[in-house]
Parts: sequence; structure tokens; C-alpha cells
Amino acid sequence: MTSNSGSAGRTTSTKRIAQPTVRRLSLYLRLLEEFDERGLATISSDELATLGGTSSAQVRKDLSVFGSFGKRGLGYAVPELIAELREILGLGRVWRVVIIGAGKIGSALAQYSGFGRRGFSVIAVYDNDPAKIGAVMPGLTVRDVSTLEHDAAREHPDIAVLAVPAERAQETADRAVHAGITGILNFAPTRIRVPRGVTVQGVNMAAELEVLSYALAKEKGKG
Repeated sequence: MTSNSGSAGRTTSTKRIAQPTVRRLSLYLRLLEEFDERGLATISSDELATLGGTSSAQVRKDLSVFGSFGKRGLGYAVPELIAELREILGLGRVWRVVIIGAGKIGSALAQYSGFGRRGFSVIAVYDNDPAKIGAVMPGLTVRDVSTLEHDAAREHPDIAVLAVPAERAQETADRAVHAGITGILNFAPTRIRVPRGVTVQGVNMAAELEVLSYALAKEKGKG
């Protein structure tokens, strides 16, 4: 794909990209979409860096991994760069998601409307608690987790979100893998083991709060 902003287009990179770079690309995409909603056609690396809390050199370095974007003196064409980043981040398709665990976290995730706008379609919610099975959410009914493998053979989910207690995380991940699911987002406060070919991303809320705590303490220390 080539850009009308004078870019040389995206090139496919065969090397593994560091997770912090992927996170910044995701942030750039959200910022660009905000610019696009405001009707702004171009953005400079300086503007993108300021909004993203980084440097213009970092912005250019992150994008250069995938090709040459923008034009000196003119900046980046917002719609074209949005399209490029969505392709880089794999958002050019719909990812089918199941949520395992219908507690507070799982229920909140299942009802979050933002997933659909990002290309993630929540197709099912599961639990093993008879009191939760059969509960109705907008567009979804909580299913018995014992049917996961059978359902997956028919519905082909891509991603399983684990919103279960730590002591159930490994067995739940094993069940998801056995069902043929190759992407797992783990909200349980524990590490899980998966075979080669399955990708796991952990969400450690305590760790995120510790990072925030460090940043706050550092800022207060300057005062």
C-alpha cells in the first residue's frame, strides 16, 4: 500500500517488533483517529510526539520499521497513515473473541462497545457457575464453559479473554488451546503456560498501578 502523502509505502518486516513499539503504534493510531474526527488532514511528527508523550525522533523511528511515511515539510496525511497503521496492527479484519468468566471484569468487558469499533467481535461469554449460566447481557447469553470446545468447532473464535480466578487460569487456558484458540488475553494475576503457536498477553492491573505509583512518586519528588 502506498500513501498519497508521498511515502514510499509500507514494507513487510520479518523481524519481531518490541512490545513497547507496538503499544506506541496503537497510541499513534488512536491519536490520528481523533485528528481525523476533527477534520484535520495532516499531522507532523512533532505534533504526534507531543500528544503521545514521546519525541519526534521516536515517532519517526517507530514508523520507519515498516517503511517511509510522510513528506518532509508536509507531515503525515492522516487518513493514509490511519490505514497503514490499521494494517500493521492487524485491524484490517474482524477478530472473533470469547470471554471466559462472567464476573465483574468479564461482564464489563463483554458490554464494552469500543471492541466492535476496533475490529473485535465478542461472540460468546462463558462461566462454570450455574448461577451465572443463562444470564442475559446485551446481545449475549452466558454459556456453560463445558460447551467451549463444541462451540469453537462451529464458531471459530480467534481470541479468548480469561477473566477467571488465578487458580483456574491454567486449566481455562488449556481448555481454550484445546478448542483451537491461538490468542489469549489473561486478566488472571498469574502466569500461564501455552504451547508453541499460541500467543498470550497478560494484563496485570497491580503492575500497571505500580508503574503509575512510581511516576507519581517521581513527580512529587521534584516538588
